[in-house]
Amino acid sequence: MDIHKNNTYHFVGIKGSGMSSLALLLHQKGYKVQGSDVAEYFFTQHELEKENVPIMTFDEKNIDGDLVIIAGNAFPDSHVEIKAALKKGLPVIRYHKFLGDFIQDFTSVAVTGSHGKTSTTGMLAHVLSGVAPTSYLIGDGTGHGEPDATFFAFEACEYRRHFLSYQPDYAIITNIDFDHPDYYKSIEDVFDAFQTFSAGVKKGIVAFGDDVNLRRLESKAPIYYYGVTDKDDFQAVNVQRTTEGSSFDVKHDKKIIGHFMVPAYGLHNVLNALGVIAISYLEGLDMREVASEMASFNGVKRRFSEKKVNDMIVVDDYAHHPAEIKATIDAARQKYPDKEIIAVFQPHTFTRTIALLDDFAKSLDLADRIYLCDIFGSARENSGTVKIEDLGAKISKGGEVLKVENLSPLLTYQDAVIIFMGAGDVQKFEIAYEKLLSSTRKNNM
Repeated sequence: MDIHKNNTYHFVGIKGSGMSSLALLLHQKGYKVQGSDVAEYFFTQHELEKENVPIMTFDEKNIDGDLVIIAGNAFPDSHVEIKAALKKGLPVIRYHKFLGDFIQDFTSVAVTGSHGKTSTTGMLAHVLSGVAPTSYLIGDGTGHGEPDATFFAFEACEYRRHFLSYQPDYAIITNIDFDHPDYYKSIEDVFDAFQTFSAGVKKGIVAFGDDVNLRRLESKAPIYYYGVTDKDDFQAVNVQRTTEGSSFDVKHDKKIIGHFMVPAYGLHNVLNALGVIAISYLEGLDMREVASEMASFNGVKRRFSEKKVNDMIVVDDYAHHPAEIKATIDAARQKYPDKEIIAVFQPHTFTRTIALLDDFAKSLDLADRIYLCDIFGSARENSGTVKIEDLGAKISKGGEVLKVENLSPLLTYQDAVIIFMGAGDVQKFEIAYEKLLSSTRKNNM
């Protein structure tokens, strides 16, 4: 790709998860990088600040000098900085277009699907990096640029069909489910997007075999299915799930190709690992080295991130779709089989909440007790016809609405697991709860 080290790459919306990852990657490869965003703190900026990447607040005055503008997908051409750049005749490249060109210099592996992208990309990046020089972009804001990378592992988002800008060598597709109802009209519309994406994959697709829609995919590249049944090309057998993680053997072409252990919880992480193992096998990597790297994978940000506060296990998770909530609660049950599981959930966007209301209620009811936070809107929609109480009415095991200034209902639990889930600002509830818990239990000692 024709990018130059004498230019400065200015990221409009640098705190976005994909944008911050790409900014870090270019910075580590030796390019001059800066960016701008809102003043509000986002967890993605921590790594940027650690690497001394300049972050400014949005202002047309930032558009000064020999800049190449990389524009976040959430910002229209009317945005103050993009407008200023276009007026000055500076190149403005959308994030997904830039990335689509950038990956062509590597053996590229795109990870996509309605859920599980970030965890799987993180695992793939960790394993490949331990075996061969690898650059990667993970949706938790982590990016790494290896100067002489062989592989490029990256998360490919299906929203607004942005992933159609990518023609990777390989793709891992975790599932096809109905999500982003503000854009997609139906599950068929979602399938159509994945089908179009699949047609552009060059060397091979690795897909979850139990997903009926993935079984319908067609591609010029061979499709290999992974799962736990005999109809899968890469099959996990002898699966053991314990409080230490999950171990299993992998069968391919009727032969066991290796024994693996992943220190992560929930069946979804066994499946994610299978996708990574399949790609590694197709590229001829040593399965013993792959197994060794997998055993040291410690997860990604905001995916079952846990800590102990007094006698409580507090988990932070990005889950914002019913399938993700189900997977997160399953992981908690595996790791803490004897503890009570309390879910605190903040829905993300009004359109998703109303479209999946019944499914949200069913998934949340897998916890022992459930609390809700007001619906978090987005830049695209800040109001809707659905209220948080509508979800609460459908949940049989609770559904009380919490306010950040009064989290005292959560203090009734002891020696339990409490999971804060959502893609909005649910972390402010978690932080407030931790402070309240620490001060209350200290005063009672």
